[in-house]
This record gives sequence, structure tokens and C-alpha cells, in this order.
Amino acid sequence: MRIEHIGLSEVNGSLVVIDGVKNASFEEIVNIEVNGRSRVGRIVQIDGERVIVQVFEGTKGISLTNAVSTLTGHTMKLALSKDILGRTFDGLGRPIDGMGEIYPDAERDINGLPMNPVNRIYPVNYINTGISAIDALTTLIRGQKLPIFAGSGMKYNELAAQIVKQANIADGEPFAVVFAAMGVKNDVAEFFRSSFESSGAMDRVVMFLNLSNDPVIERIITPRCALTAAEYLAFELNMHILVIMTDMTSYCEALREFSSSKGEIPGRKGYPGYMYSDLASLYERAGMLKDKRGSVTQIPILTMPNDDITNPVTDLTGYITEGQIVMDRGLESRGIYPAINVLASLSRLMKDGIGAGFTRRDHSDVANQLFSLYARVQDTKALASVIGEDELSESDRLLLQFGERFEEKFIGQGAGVNRSVEETLELGWELLGMLPDNQLDRISPETRKWRAEYLKERGGEKR
Repeated sequence: MRIEHIGLSEVNGSLVVIDGVKNASFEEIVNIEVNGRSRVGRIVQIDGERVIVQVFEGTKGISLTNAVSTLTGHTMKLALSKDILGRTFDGLGRPIDGMGEIYPDAERDINGLPMNPVNRIYPVNYINTGISAIDALTTLIRGQKLPIFAGSGMKYNELAAQIVKQANIADGEPFAVVFAAMGVKNDVAEFFRSSFESSGAMDRVVMFLNLSNDPVIERIITPRCALTAAEYLAFELNMHILVIMTDMTSYCEALREFSSSKGEIPGRKGYPGYMYSDLASLYERAGMLKDKRGSVTQIPILTMPNDDITNPVTDLTGYITEGQIVMDRGLESRGIYPAINVLASLSRLMKDGIGAGFTRRDHSDVANQLFSLYARVQDTKALASVIGEDELSESDRLLLQFGERFEEKFIGQGAGVNRSVEETLELGWELLGMLPDNQLDRISPETRKWRAEYLKERGGEKR
């Protein structure tokens, strides 16, 4: 028998306090009836028989006397089946695409279950995004968490949409994308929806949308719903799932507001002191498991306030994840898209998921050589700013030409251009061909020999 609790003790922001509650559980879902309409909340704090409930839809219109609360006896669960593919949900996992309810094959707690470290598999093999700067130089590995750091107003939404439309895996196994947007405007949500539908990618996408005019507190739930759907598709249906979450900065701001309403002592920049463990509870849900063919890979997208990469959100994310992709405002101002700063970006798991058997045998050497040369380009630019470009040696001027073409052709491939790994590596060799052999110090003799045989098999004469 469920007991109804009439009235509230306190209302503070998105939180309400109920006294005299027995046998309550942390994270338990509470139904709150106000004037014949139901709202949903969850218990976030228990002090004896006093519980604090976070109301997802907000507390507007709720008074101390007009609310009737009922504890459900369970945590928040998400209805799941294979039919969620191609569907759009709100931030709480309720269908909003007009296609009816989901008839579940299973229900899962949105908070997930921790992966046993003993059962984890080290991430290998790659996901092809069709974007050269990522596929060649910061390769995304299945089971990895690789965030994108971008400044406000940059084209990170376009980059996210392009990755969703183009991402695939080489061996033809089942692949899908779970896309979670937090705090986005209506026009941005419509941009994502129309982009996926027009490209034909929507059939393999599950969308969770928390709009800017939705209650802020719902944003805390949105990534958890998305990751629960991803885990079901990956570990129950044996699919490879790419989860894209934008914008994690909006999520952390919601977390800060929630923490403030609870009266907690703030940490750096007002964010709660437990934000590291909270973010880890999301990011660590990526991975691969023994005896499971599927995988969950994450690309969280974070906007950096004032382009400050040391702000708490990006700083803590960098500690938890395995690398980062950093977007550069200087490149974007020159019309280069995607404006990825390859020198500030890295993928810590890249070395184990490329090369023979995964991408191509020469991938590592080509990537190392491009990195090395582009770093030397920056040194040469600094020298030219001091002594003038006319005073540079012929080899330095050639290096600057290489840098310009590398930015325009390799990094700046343009919107909608989808390159295979083969095309990306061939473009890399074409750019390396601008320079004499004595400057290609990262290409091993074995790779040179392999390259000659590879071109001979293809009947080509290129270097």
C-alpha cells in the first residue's frame, strides 16, 4: 500500500521538503499531484523521516498545501526496446516525436550499474568519423571517451551533426548513435533533427532533447537516460554505440544550480565539490565488456567560457577522459572547418587501435610525421614574425607552404565531406610529397618499403 503525504514543509527552487516519510530510499521516484496534474521528482537527500525531493518539471504553482506526494518505491527507469532507434525523446526519456509510446522489452535504472573492472576489455579498433583531422591524428577508438572542447559560438553543433551522419565502423557490425542535447535552443534542436532526417541517418539515431526552455533540472537526467539506452543497445543487443552529448557545460551549470538550491558549500567557480565524481559517473559508462560484442563510445562536447580550457568543467573532464579534441577560434576565423587544433588535441588510446588489422600499416608513421612537421611550422611562423618571411631559408618557406596547405586541405575539409581512412592517409602522403625526403624523419624504412610495394600493387607512381 502506498501512503500519500498531503502538503509540504518547504519549497526552495526545484526542491521540496516532505516530513514524516518512512522507509524512503535515495533516488526513489516521487509522484506529486498539484491541482489534478502530476509532476515527477526524485529523492536526493534523506534526514531521518525528512526527505528532500528534486522536482524535474520545477516547482512553479506548488504551495505548501496544494501538493499530494506519493513514493513509488523504485528509482527512475527507462523503457527500452530495439524500437527506440529512430525515435526522439525529451530529457526525461518520454517520446516527443508523435510516434506513440515505447512498448518495452526491458526497463533499466537510469543510474546504471558500475562496470566491473575485471570484466572490462581494453578498447581497440576504431570508429571512422569521415573527418581527417580526427581519423588520422586523434583517432576515435571503440569504447573510448574522447571529448570535444570548443569556444562559445563556434561550429561545434555542425561538427557533432556531421559526426552523427558519417560515423561508421569498418567490419559491418551493427552500429548506432545515441545523441543527447542539453539546454539547446529550439532552432538548434530543429537543426539536429532536420540534419539527421535529410541525410537518412535518423533510422540509426536515438535522440534525447532537453531544450533551453525546459526545466533546468531535467538536464541532470538527460545524459543518464542517453547512456542507459546506449548500454541496452550495446550489451543486450550487441551493437556498437557512439554517444554524443552536447553541451556538458550546460549539464554542469544545472548541477551548480541544483547544488546551490540545496545550500551546499560551493567549490571552484561555484560548482559543487563533488562534480568530479558526478562527471566520472557518466564518463565511466563508456567501454567494452568480456563476452559482449557491443561497445559504448562517448564524445562529450563542452563549451569553454571565454575560451578558457582551464575552467573546472573542461579541467575535470580532461582528467577523466582519454584525450581531447580542441577547436581553435583562429582557424575558424579564417573559414577553416572543422577548426580543429591538432597540436592541442590527442587520443591516448589511438596507438592501440590503428595500424595493420585496423586502419592501415602506415597510419602511425604518417600521423607522427604530420604532427612533427606541423609543430615545426608553428616554430617557423614564430621565427618569421621576428625576422620577416623574406629572411627565411628556402626549406623554411617550403615548410610554411606545407603548413598552409595542411590547414586548408587536410584540416579544413569542409562541411559534408566524408573521407574514408584510405582517402585521408593518401591525402597525408600527398602533402608529405611537398617536402624532400630528408625532412621526413618520422617515416621508418619499413614503412617506406611497405609504401613502395603498396603503390606497386595498385599500379601507382606516387610516393
